[in-house]
Amino acid sequence: CICIVFVPMFFLTGVAKYLFVPLAEAVVFAMIASYILSRTLVPTLAMLLMGHAHAPKAGSKPNLFMRLYHRFDAGFERMRAAYIVILSTVLVRRGRFGTIFLGFCIVSMGLVFVLGEDFFPAVDAGDIRLHMRAPTGTRIEETARLADEVEKVIRQVVPQKELVTILDNLGLPYSGINLSYSNSGTIGTLDGEIQVALNEDHKPTQTYVDKLRQLLPQRFPGVEFFFQPADIVTQILNFGLPAAIDVQVVGNDQQGNFDVARKLYKQVRQIPGTVDTHIQQLVDEPVLNLDMDRTRLQQLNLSANNVAQNVLISLSGSTQTAPSFWFNNKNGVEYSVAIQTPQYDIDSIDQLLRTPVSATANGPTQLLGNLVRVGPQSQFALVSHYNIRPVIDLYVSVEKRDLGSVATQVNKLVEQARGSLPRGSQIVVRGQVQTMRTSFFGLGVGVAMAIVLVYLLIVVNFQSWVDPLIIISALPAALAGIMWMLFLTGTHLSVPALTGAIMTMGVATANSILMVSFARQRLHAGAPPLTAALEAGASRIRPVLMTAFAMIIGMIPMALGLGEGAEQNAPLGRAVIGGLLFATISTLFFVPLVFAAIHTRLARRNGGAHGEQGPDDGAGAGDGKHA
Repeated sequence: CICIVFVPMFFLTGVAKYLFVPLAEAVVFAMIASYILSRTLVPTLAMLLMGHAHAPKAGSKPNLFMRLYHRFDAGFERMRAAYIVILSTVLVRRGRFGTIFLGFCIVSMGLVFVLGEDFFPAVDAGDIRLHMRAPTGTRIEETARLADEVEKVIRQVVPQKELVTILDNLGLPYSGINLSYSNSGTIGTLDGEIQVALNEDHKPTQTYVDKLRQLLPQRFPGVEFFFQPADIVTQILNFGLPAAIDVQVVGNDQQGNFDVARKLYKQVRQIPGTVDTHIQQLVDEPVLNLDMDRTRLQQLNLSANNVAQNVLISLSGSTQTAPSFWFNNKNGVEYSVAIQTPQYDIDSIDQLLRTPVSATANGPTQLLGNLVRVGPQSQFALVSHYNIRPVIDLYVSVEKRDLGSVATQVNKLVEQARGSLPRGSQIVVRGQVQTMRTSFFGLGVGVAMAIVLVYLLIVVNFQSWVDPLIIISALPAALAGIMWMLFLTGTHLSVPALTGAIMTMGVATANSILMVSFARQRLHAGAPPLTAALEAGASRIRPVLMTAFAMIIGMIPMALGLGEGAEQNAPLGRAVIGGLLFATISTLFFVPLVFAAIHTRLARRNGGAHGEQGPDDGAGAGDGKHA
């Protein structure tokens, strides 16, 4: 059962497949190895270690281990006797108890609407990625000076003993070959990214992020600051995007799309839990527009291309020179030659207009000022495309609230904004939230398929349609336990939590099989259904508790989430612990109740002699030996 519940995970697609198929493989292979060893090595060791056991001599004093064992066993027998009394009462009043228990499970399912949804828990990787964006048109020298001032503030907020490095990346993206190598989000000389690495003994990184988010806008008015994911897990889940939610306004009318995005930006910022909301594209980059005098150009036998090429070479340089390289005789190294007008020679519009323009290298020249009229304008500082079409990106990060709730409110605003879109434009919500919805659906289907596969497997082994239903009747309690544990610990519903739910299904079903299989044996031996259920509970309480508590104890370190990056798997451990706690109670009380109720009704229908016999009429219920 533990192996088969993981089968649906092998049919996951997308990022969920690469995240959880290795986990499923590890569990399945471990269980297969455990099964083989339990049938080979364990019996052999039992024979070797216990075959020569001898009774202690009369009057000999037992050792410490034996004294602890006898004391524990005596306490367990007292608990077992109390359990038998309670189970007898439950079986007699099974209608009332069953109604209350099922009602509790159904009500508990309602917690799913208040838990909140996250793809993955936030991980404290000990890194901070701060993006700063100065006013459009800021020179790189001014941006560098601004970065130095921001670094001083960071050193005031973060203690020096916790700092490892502070790294600045200013200006254009740091990959000049392929922009896909970089997700820093830098679009020009006006902005940059500051990466801060903390040592292992640092305080929670989020504490410093909150302080910087509040302090930096006060110290540097007019400069935009936002934080990007620093841990590799979140970066992968975001597929390189700087935020969990990316609202894209797609269409050819870029200015109209930007106006829609700007309106959405003001509305989204008011949603509780949203932080670092910003529009990636800027529309107000200052430029100088050169309006060419076509008549004058024709008179001078020049073209617009001649003007553009001469200005481009003067400002940006060119390697199309003669000679194209220079050979240094002293060291034997060849150097490529590029030409460009020194920047200090073009520090005003007047000097720009003195740029010579010619049609050929040796032809007559004209000053640029005689050929064009200069006027200030503004343009898009960045033009982005998605699937060829121009796009405006509104990035939204989430903090101190679950991603699902924020995404729901964002989607409502997006639906309202569709009516004001320019013709031919559309709004699409992408990012981690889209992947989360897909993964949740896949894992939800996986949980349902796991229950169905477990049921069919038990049907084949038990050769019955009824008893497998009794066995899986413990699963609603397991789901209720998961909901309550996540609710009480303040843990959002996430993919690790759903994975823990799948694991819980296997263990809970295995415990129920222990209970029902023994009850079937007693029923076939002639015991009444109530007596068979009571004896099954009395005999199987020890292995049921051992299996459940072994799993629970093993999950406690994971559930605590201690250590670097341990927050990622904490929901899985908490889900397993909560699910098994409730599933164990269901196995010990509700499963015997369902078994007794169904088989009593079947016995009445078939005219059986034991249909009405109560638990007190069956001999040996309290004397059944534990397995």
